[in-house]
Amino acid sequence: MARREETEQERRRRIGILNARLPKKRNIAQGLLRNPAGEVLLCELSYKAEWDLPGGVVDPGEPPALTVTREIEEELGLRLPVGPLVAVNWLPPWRGWDDAHLFLFDLGVFAGELDPSLFLPREIAGAHWVRPEAAAEHVAPYTARMLEVVARAPAGGTLYLENSELPGG
Repeated sequence: MARREETEQERRRRIGILNARLPKKRNIAQGLLRNPAGEVLLCELSYKAEWDLPGGVVDPGEPPALTVTREIEEELGLRLPVGPLVAVNWLPPWRGWDDAHLFLFDLGVFAGELDPSLFLPREIAGAHWVRPEAAAEHVAPYTARMLEVVARAPAGGTLYLENSELPGG
């Protein structure tokens, strides 16, 4: 018996049902920006205790690399080229948030001065250059672990992480 081909309307209805039922992942895009001394930029956020890497939540339909560009320009007043993807990090549920994917991009080395007058005050209370080994004093545990793994990884390539660790140890 010949299979009936579904109409465009039927296909859209079926996809609509699947979209309503299938899980939706929150995506986060952040950038790893270093200064000439090798310190990383961490943002002191106005809405949570932990500092974080610059970036934010990916808007629906937005590519993660564009998110990093947009967030850094909106929040820090910087226009930076987004480099290669350093890591994709699956994060389990944490503090009431569902699980998520974090895309970490290399933003290279920034030798300029940060201008706090350009910071988005409702989100950024400050921005600080921190030695990578001291980041754990300021960031969430998953961010500290991710920075440690990234620092130990050979240059080039993209890491796949689960809860900020390489699968299988």
